[in-house]
Amino acid sequence: MFKILVIDDDLAIQELLKRLLRKQGYDVTVASDGQEGVEKAKELNPALIICDWIMPKLTGIEVCSQLKAEAELSTTFFILLTSMKSVADRVKGLDAGADDFIAKPIEVSELKARVRAGLRLHQLSQDLRVQKRLLETELAEAADYVRSLLPEPLTEPIQIEAKFIPSRQLGGDSFDYFWLDDNNLAMYLLDVAGHGLKAALPSISVLNLLRSRTLPNIDYYKPSDVLSALNATFQMSYQNDKYFTIWYGVYNRSQKQLTYASAGHPPAVLISGKSPSPEIQKLKTPGMPVGMFPEAMYIDQSCPVQDFSSLYIFSDGVYEILQGDGSVWGLEPFVDLLSENKATTDSLDEILNSVKKQNSGDIFDDDFSLLKINF
Repeated sequence: MFKILVIDDDLAIQELLKRLLRKQGYDVTVASDGQEGVEKAKELNPALIICDWIMPKLTGIEVCSQLKAEAELSTTFFILLTSMKSVADRVKGLDAGADDFIAKPIEVSELKARVRAGLRLHQLSQDLRVQKRLLETELAEAADYVRSLLPEPLTEPIQIEAKFIPSRQLGGDSFDYFWLDDNNLAMYLLDVAGHGLKAALPSISVLNLLRSRTLPNIDYYKPSDVLSALNATFQMSYQNDKYFTIWYGVYNRSQKQLTYASAGHPPAVLISGKSPSPEIQKLKTPGMPVGMFPEAMYIDQSCPVQDFSSLYIFSDGVYEILQGDGSVWGLEPFVDLLSENKATTDSLDEILNSVKKQNSGDIFDDDFSLLKINF
């Protein structure tokens, strides 16, 4: 049974509406002024409210504004009773959150029809809210699954840690690192175009394929070979128009050498030496994002890695940050931040906090993914 609250200081109107609506099978409660109406609405959480415009203590407009600001009452259908007929008055009511109007003197058949229509809309809003909650629950479960796939921090013989904050419950970034043998460590980070489930699914597929090493005839020690195989497997014409960027590297412990290739991805940053003049290298090779063109070519490059160096691999979401003045922060300031952090705290938490300070909003517009490898 739908609950309806009638708020009116006219006892005759109260009685008329109460009897009329109860005959229609509704659970009706009345209030004699705006303040009492607000209190009863919060207590009862009615499906529909019929409220007089002109009342003592609080006007109908004020009642409507207060109740629509309450999360639990935001979908309650609100009808204003009014003798005001001007467009300006109705605009004022709509701006306050009113959903409909009933003119005085009340026409009974019109009242019944508007109440039925209002309750239908309220029920639709409730159904949508329930579906939204179910969807959010399912997305949260999917997000937990994605997080469970990401690797645990590595402490020896090489230290690896990560920060991953999806812009939504599900993001298109993923990363992994694993030993190809006792001497060679593979590492990569990828960023699927877009957000949400459509981006998360191909990201998970790539992670599972690379981790299980089920791509046939692939030399996983050769980054360009891996990227070529992924490009052949994940052409966007067969992947719901989704493509992705990726940086993939293999570190040889005995030779202290890093071999890498990238596909449209931001450069990894290798910081070597001590402050105040560390050596900063941006590691990137030419190559189109995976999935764009079947004929895309990828190449390998190598560099020596000094002891106590740090390698940072990240997606563009860590530096394409919209600032308060409308400008985008950018790669160079982020690299400067990495260098300063390496010379001071050497903490990923501090890097994340510094980036958050640059962000104009409460959440990131894109996924934040950052790997740090200490050699």
